[in-house]
Amino acid sequence: MAYREAGPADAPVVLLLHGFPTSSHMFRNLIPLLADGYRVIAPDYPGFGQSDAPDHAAFDYSFAHYADLVDALLEQIGAARYAMYVMDYGAPVGYRLALKHPERVTGLIVQNGNAYDEGLGAFWDPIKTYWQSGSAEDREAQAWLVTPEATRFQYTDGVRDVTRISPDNWVHDQALLDRPGNREIQLDLFYDYRTNVPLYPAFQQFFRERRPPTLIVWGKNDTIFPESGAHPYLRDLPQAEMHILDTGHFALEDKLDEMAPLIRSFLDREVATR
Repeated sequence: MAYREAGPADAPVVLLLHGFPTSSHMFRNLIPLLADGYRVIAPDYPGFGQSDAPDHAAFDYSFAHYADLVDALLEQIGAARYAMYVMDYGAPVGYRLALKHPERVTGLIVQNGNAYDEGLGAFWDPIKTYWQSGSAEDREAQAWLVTPEATRFQYTDGVRDVTRISPDNWVHDQALLDRPGNREIQLDLFYDYRTNVPLYPAFQQFFRERRPPTLIVWGKNDTIFPESGAHPYLRDLPQAEMHILDTGHFALEDKLDEMAPLIRSFLDREVATR
């Protein structure tokens, strides 16, 4: 597993967990804005970014496995307590990690990362069909999600000023998606995402019981994880700080100037002294 790390070794840890189809690359601009006061760690899951991508026939591409691997990485590099920034795939990875070690989580930053049934809207209907059937036909129907058009869509959909989004994003991600064998890796993960949904009640119980300080910064125009997935967090985390932003899925790309001060203020107030 590859990972980015910056900041003082003895500073409070902030774990950045990326989404699909990107990698720790999505945090490249945020990391320098936090690293003067925090130890920032951003892993690439296997099959993403600079991490290895073993053949899917010989490696378990699942969210449970990803959580175990991130856990092992944190153990190896001595990160015993951490605040988590979770986005997209990073939410089930991070929340599974929280179920393993609830006492280690010092705070949550949630950006378009789902933990509620309300957050799985119409976009997910064809994927749910695949979950139910597991058929080769329904699997193949999801392959459009790894095309250049879909990758670009994830960066531009819902963004008011697309000129703020660098094309480097989708060119970078697509080059990695197009590696031999990666298509099948991603289709395995689309299918395995079904295993996260039954854990939503356990994730919500973690929120209620542990009440981690939580900042929610959510792109309201996201087709994949829409705003309807943000508000239910307040049922279980009524003290959470919520900011709904006028952007799409990859909010850091055009709203970093708004998000970074919110994130830094939250960490300084709620995490630095925990």
